[in-house]
Amino acid sequence: MSSRVRQLPGGGRAVEVEPDRLSGWFERFARRHGGVARSSEQPSTVRVTAVDGAEAVVRVPFGGLDEPSGESEGLVIPGLLEHVSRSRRLGLVLVRHGAHSIGVVQDREVVASSTDRHYVQGKTKAGGWSQKRYARRRAGQSRKAVGSAAGAVAELLLPVRRELDGIVVGGDRAALDELSSDARLAGLLGAAEPRVLDVPEPRLAVLREAAGRAISVEVEVREPGE
Repeated sequence: MSSRVRQLPGGGRAVEVEPDRLSGWFERFARRHGGVARSSEQPSTVRVTAVDGAEAVVRVPFGGLDEPSGESEGLVIPGLLEHVSRSRRLGLVLVRHGAHSIGVVQDREVVASSTDRHYVQGKTKAGGWSQKRYARRRAGQSRKAVGSAAGAVAELLLPVRRELDGIVVGGDRAALDELSSDARLAGLLGAAEPRVLDVPEPRLAVLREAAGRAISVEVEVREPGE
């Protein structure tokens, strides 16, 4: 499986790596950059610095490391590798205006889900009163769609929230912000992982693919001089 890559603001890139591939990824990083000079394994951040100055940084997902190794020479990240390899039960919330897919995920498998679509009109270039009526109608459709998503999250995830090891979200940030404003979901979504998965219109197939990505690790890579 090829790794997903996104560009970081200010330079560098973030590479999405599956937990069982993370050790090999860091070994290849070391070979590409002349070896690893030092590692810093702290509770919330792991930083690996290569001999040529390249850096690979992981913001530790799903809580901090239990026993970080601290500062070390060479490639020393046992705490991170153990942490990301644990079995986890997650809540997965994918929302865009007009569609949502909510799931309970055990490791990479969706074990319960709720998916629905709602019609939301696209934008129009018309002007005047017609444009204003159109905008009001579209806003109402969008609110209804987000309300439906909020209901699905409340029904599926709130009863099992104490069983979940984390919440992962994806989709449209504006829709997710609207969803978070629902008083029922404030605590649940407020504790979600900061990473937002970039996904197309949520469907069950998209949810199943995102279930595999939810446990992946993002490694921020900056080459010398970046």
